[in-house]
Amino acid sequence: MGTLFGVFCSYVTSFPGLFGDFSRLRIWGDHFPSSTQTLITQLPMLSWRRMRKMDSRATESPSLWGKALKLIGPEKGVVHLATSAVLNAVWDLWAKQEGKPLWKLLVDMDPRKLVSCLDFRYITDVLTEEEAYEILQKGQVGKKEREEQMLAHGYPAYTTSCAWLGYSDTTLKQLCSKALEDGWTRFKVKVGADLQDDIRRCRLIRNMIGPEKTLMMDANQRWDVPEAVEWMAKLAEFKPLWIEEPTSPDDILGHATISKALVPLGIGVATGEQCHNRVIFKQLLQAKALQFLQIDSCRLGSVNENLSVLLMAKKFDIPVCPHAGGVGLCELVQHLIIFDFISVSASLKDRMCEYVDHLHEHFKYPVIIKKASYMPPKDAGYSTEMKEESVKKHQYPDGEVWEKLLAAQGN
Repeated sequence: MGTLFGVFCSYVTSFPGLFGDFSRLRIWGDHFPSSTQTLITQLPMLSWRRMRKMDSRATESPSLWGKALKLIGPEKGVVHLATSAVLNAVWDLWAKQEGKPLWKLLVDMDPRKLVSCLDFRYITDVLTEEEAYEILQKGQVGKKEREEQMLAHGYPAYTTSCAWLGYSDTTLKQLCSKALEDGWTRFKVKVGADLQDDIRRCRLIRNMIGPEKTLMMDANQRWDVPEAVEWMAKLAEFKPLWIEEPTSPDDILGHATISKALVPLGIGVATGEQCHNRVIFKQLLQAKALQFLQIDSCRLGSVNENLSVLLMAKKFDIPVCPHAGGVGLCELVQHLIIFDFISVSASLKDRMCEYVDHLHEHFKYPVIIKKASYMPPKDAGYSTEMKEESVKKHQYPDGEVWEKLLAAQGN
């Protein structure tokens, strides 16, 4: 619900010999929330057993992460997250080797080569290899102009930083006023704990931003299906563009029911940040269960699986509005959504990428926001590299932060 929580991440780096001739380049894995050490134990196993013989271009093999995931899941849970971390590190290495930011590596890649990076198992009833190739081929038209547009203006973002549950009205007003001064026009408010409190907070923020700016709502899986419909009917007066994660992320038919019920109210359904894999996204699209698709750069099986979801969304004409925040998610997902605009969707209609203004100070190449838009990264790689002092300070259990916390708990 976003009131009080800890943020955890797993951090992948290479060690000598793991990548042969490429070990001279330090590589960095992705970052994702996790409250279990089970995830941590998977990383060395996957890194060593599955990847010790590969070079940076082994991402072309769709079987790499598929084989690893047969042990637990399959294709969900801690092994899927750990595999994502390892493969995101490989994509970072590939981009660094080519001297390009990841988005540019993808944009410049031949469509056939891009298709070779995807695993089409379980989704060919919706997207075949040839259909994926045709989408990417069509995306070549006007690509140069769209890249120039991104470099000049960036990709539109929305802010989640103003209206977390637990914020006082004073804090909400201060943050919202500052965001308006900084040029933000799209705002998201957390809802679902108490209906009357939601009505009061939504009225406050809507009055502050005015009727012309965009407001979204996020319930973080709070409700049962009938409750979601009833609750949103009470909040419809505030004209939200979408309600995000209204119920269990695994309930595809529940999302479809909510989606259908909210159409007369002009409210869309957004979900995806907790989706296990491309199959869940396939079914959400087939069931017409969402109007806004939210990929996560670290929940799915790395860049490879995210690309297949972007292509399915294009085929169904559903806008992609990525989830971000956490530890480094903004840094990663900006690459994917910029690539999507330049090479896949070719559209900004009803599209935006989440931005949360915290923890960027720990990254060597933090996101750059100008006029409420993500500016395309220019440094080579996947923007995942953390500052060494931040890693050392927060490393469990010997880092300074953890030592103080554990000592305080002991007392």
